[in-house]
Amino acid sequence: MSKLYFRYGAMNSGKSTNLLQVAHNYEERGMKVIIIKPETDTKGGNKVVSRLGVKRNVDMILSKDENICNEVEKWTEEKGKIDCILADEVQFFTKNQIDQLFEIAVTMDIPTICYGLRTDFQMNGFEGSSRLLLLAHSIEELKTICTCGKKAVLNGRKINDEFVFEGKQIAIDHQDNIEYQSLCASCYFEYKQKYSEKKSDL
Repeated sequence: MSKLYFRYGAMNSGKSTNLLQVAHNYEERGMKVIIIKPETDTKGGNKVVSRLGVKRNVDMILSKDENICNEVEKWTEEKGKIDCILADEVQFFTKNQIDQLFEIAVTMDIPTICYGLRTDFQMNGFEGSSRLLLLAHSIEELKTICTCGKKAVLNGRKINDEFVFEGKQIAIDHQDNIEYQSLCASCYFEYKQKYSEKKSDL
């Protein structure tokens, strides 16, 4: 039986770079890898883009209504055996789709490695990530650092270069003047306090 893996980390922790490296490692050994991602993630279009500048086409872009088991079965019937599935931005998958990835790993014996965020900019869990934390056989944190030098564990959202702590859960990086910054807990609460004070002054 193969396993379902969840590799999570704050923004800029090298998740996409790690995914692309794993794909390279499999293919170097003559094995077949497919890369999937949710339709919600519009960053990079039909590509996985590493912040190091490496890009690669995605094999499947899935809507919330699509059954991943069915899509993988179709793929294997048409194109042959899959040795590994790599899933990017898994926080945007639905609970049911994470269940399907778990089923693929167990019943189809395909190792499935998922990459994504654990929490949003308000420290709330995403649907996909929350389910993975319950089901994944293996959970690994990919580490990065805050600008202060401490380990980053949270994600700060900035609009027009100012940190914000209200808004919709899903807003894509580098769209509509939005960007994200990985933060340690101390810096996160410091910026949040400044945001609250600025709002109270208005």
